[in-house]
Amino acid sequence: MKKINLALITLIGGLLISQSALAAKKVYRWKLAETWPTNFPVFGDATKNMAKMVKEMSDGRLIIQIHSKNKHKAPLGVFDMVKAGQYQMGHSAAYYWKGKDINTMFFTTMPFGMIAPESYAWFYYGGGMELMDKVFARHNMLSFPGGNTGNQMGGWFKKEINSLEDLKGLKMRIPGFAGEVLAELGAKPTNIPAGELYTALERNTIDALEWVGPSLDLRMGFHKIAPYYYTGWHEPAAELQFMVNKREFNRLPKDLQQILKVAMKTAAYDMYSQSTHESGKNLATIKADYPNIKIKTFPADVMNSLRAANDKLITKFEKKDPLTQEIIESQRKYLKQVRAWTEISDQAYLNSAK
Repeated sequence: MKKINLALITLIGGLLISQSALAAKKVYRWKLAETWPTNFPVFGDATKNMAKMVKEMSDGRLIIQIHSKNKHKAPLGVFDMVKAGQYQMGHSAAYYWKGKDINTMFFTTMPFGMIAPESYAWFYYGGGMELMDKVFARHNMLSFPGGNTGNQMGGWFKKEINSLEDLKGLKMRIPGFAGEVLAELGAKPTNIPAGELYTALERNTIDALEWVGPSLDLRMGFHKIAPYYYTGWHEPAAELQFMVNKREFNRLPKDLQQILKVAMKTAAYDMYSQSTHESGKNLATIKADYPNIKIKTFPADVMNSLRAANDKLITKFEKKDPLTQEIIESQRKYLKQVRAWTEISDQAYLNSAK
């Protein structure tokens, strides 16, 4: 009897080990839809780096295939495709979805808001991730920081901006809350995918546009049409996002979930480093090779009006729903706290180092 029991235990143990081994070897194949064109620099590098790390760290158990907008044909449809499970993942910018859920807008950047180090601190230590979870859970998704551009330039303009009158009726590609702010001052903001920007500017569909900064703008050729290049106010820390279908994420083994999280976080910060590098390099190229590009700062009255319109709109948006108010209040309180440190550390150093 003992021999039979021992044989049975051995058989069951062997089956369990076999099942565990099969589970460990199971390959999960995911697809990621990105808003960017094929081989788009910096932004597209972030998705490639993430997928490569996931494959290597999982020993090939999680494979992520990247589909650019050239493949799926819907650069501003990524939200819906990930929500529906057509794609397990997406890479885009949360403020593109303000028409679907106004609360998504706050997780890319806010005018006159946090710079990149402050923003990352808010996400990971100041409650930002928890608030983002609340918003995207409504849509069966998880959202993670997906790469920061750093402080963005204020845009390319065909004509110089000398007063508030120059903004009235101005057709400008500018997404997110900044578009709402400019609309308050009489401009006509719109959102256009990256691959269509040059043509829209060339054909006078728009009079001005903002994209990123020297890291990506120079290769787009905007300076050939709009030589006035203004410093920023609207996106002090534009954070892209990795969207993940929540149901598909929960189907992954726990170790693969952690591998995916680590890869996304690493790729996001690497993009911030790369963007800083490329902007410094390309700004030097602008100064040396393109004297026609006139780098300008908006006049004081324009900046004051932009800030006033921004403050007015934030007060208005706070009343939309309790979650909107919770997000805005969280960012406001955290910015006040962390900016005091930024001012006596980085800002004081930069002022003294001139």
